[in-house]
Amino acid sequence: MTSEQKERRPIKIVADKDIPFLQGALEPYTEIIYKKGDDICREDLLDADALITRTRTICGEKLLSGTAVKAIATATIGTDHVDLKWCAANGIEVHNAPGCNAGGVMEYVFSALYGLAARKGLLLDGLRLGIVGVGHVGRRIEEMARYLGFEVLLCDPPRAAAEGPEAFCSLEELLDRSDIVSLHVPLQEDTANMAGEAFFSRMKPGSIFINASRGEVVDEQALLEYLPKFSGVIIDTWRNEPHINRELLSKVDIATPHIAGYSYQGKLNGTASVVRFIAGKFGIDALLDFYPGQEAGHEAVKLDLSGMSQGQIASILQYNYPIFTDDFMFRMDPAGFENLRNNYSYRREIYF
Repeated sequence: MTSEQKERRPIKIVADKDIPFLQGALEPYTEIIYKKGDDICREDLLDADALITRTRTICGEKLLSGTAVKAIATATIGTDHVDLKWCAANGIEVHNAPGCNAGGVMEYVFSALYGLAARKGLLLDGLRLGIVGVGHVGRRIEEMARYLGFEVLLCDPPRAAAEGPEAFCSLEELLDRSDIVSLHVPLQEDTANMAGEAFFSRMKPGSIFINASRGEVVDEQALLEYLPKFSGVIIDTWRNEPHINRELLSKVDIATPHIAGYSYQGKLNGTASVVRFIAGKFGIDALLDFYPGQEAGHEAVKLDLSGMSQGQIASILQYNYPIFTDDFMFRMDPAGFENLRNNYSYRREIYF
């Protein structure tokens, strides 16, 4: 710490108690208070320098006005729970953890896809996978899809504008031509409700729809109307979480409680990102390269799936991540959405 920081009061931080691997990291250098994310209130932050959070803490004027907070670190890819404009206008720096759980979401998508195909007797050979949103997560899914032999279509207007349109297609073309459509967009003004009646009407009959991005990008009533058109629907994120559309839950093929990115490595990465940001922001040199300790037996798993049949690939993916256990647990207790997330046994990521 700087000499100025040593002379003033300790840095005070309020943190979501359910962020894994965080407790113990900052205590030698700061005063830190842990609370449930949705229980954090303005009074907790009046004299706090920073807030470390997840998506369950809505960070805007109501929570932050009149507080001492100068930094928010969220251990998530998304920032839709943070009013970025208000924070910028009021001198609050916001840090997220882009890409921290990309490997976990990639594993989820292919475990779900191959598991669905095995259950319903669907052949995946020769199918075309359309990825909507090709950021950190979308890129990992693209790499795995090509490795497994899928033809891939990519739709990402910001990347197309920056890099040139050659590698990308329009959303309309992707929907018209894809056998599988997987959403990986952030929630913002131009993506809210993007998957609605017009979106689903363009998708091919018998295609598969996957949403592991944000619930609010899907019009759930429109999806319910178009469900008979599809051969499979996989949903990890829901509108109005933790309150779930029970009708949609009962009718989709795979349903999980927003845990697609809940890998062991993803959580290590997210926590490392927020601790390093706090260290840089407040001059805690000892934590600039912080990374939580990794327990033996939790290492990522390297897979060689080359030359294997669809059934063999499905078996190996299910062995590493038995997704139907998550599906079953969620269907048995949809009201326990938050409890299932907060007490989740983080799975090991795969790579190839």
